[in-house]
Amino acid sequence: MPDLTVLMVIVASLLAVIGNISYLKDTLAGRVKPHPYTWFIWSIVSMTTFLGGVAKGAGIGAIPTGIAEGFTILIFLLSLKYLFKDHARHIRPIDNYFLGIAVLGLIPWFLTNDPTISVVIMVGIDIVAFIPTLRKTWMHPETEKPLLYGMNVGRHALTLLSLGSYNIATTIHSIAMIFINTLMVLFIRRKSSGKEIAPLPH
Repeated sequence: MPDLTVLMVIVASLLAVIGNISYLKDTLAGRVKPHPYTWFIWSIVSMTTFLGGVAKGAGIGAIPTGIAEGFTILIFLLSLKYLFKDHARHIRPIDNYFLGIAVLGLIPWFLTNDPTISVVIMVGIDIVAFIPTLRKTWMHPETEKPLLYGMNVGRHALTLLSLGSYNIATTIHSIAMIFINTLMVLFIRRKSSGKEIAPLPH
């Protein structure tokens, strides 16, 4: 019988697969419109946190992150059509600033060989990269679905519980993602709450 840690890794991996496959199908059908800036940065960040976690002893607890990274790259590639098709609606000037900040954040990452510092920098970039999607979702909640983000909350919670070693490099990404994915779910749920959505700065 597999031990509890292995079971948690299996469940977390299944959550990653279920949530991302659903999101991929919704993207292909045009039911969701992923923000290309966010998913571009996430492709880089997820790979860094995965490799950094492995280097710092995350063990099999890193497997769900690795699975999610493969989907992240694919969703980014699919999101590129919205860079041109819906640019005026979903990509605002303020998003370009956040993209610039996130890209500049890669510079200190390139200059350090320390896995812990790299992961901390990447998590900061991850949060900044999330802002364009948060803004878009606040203004247009119909462009997102809550399943992926809800699954992400569960996946990261299980990942935390199944780590082989607990330190900043192995835990900070999941902690940050639990918070920000929960925020995404709340933003999307505003659509069905009947509340008027106030615009954010352009």
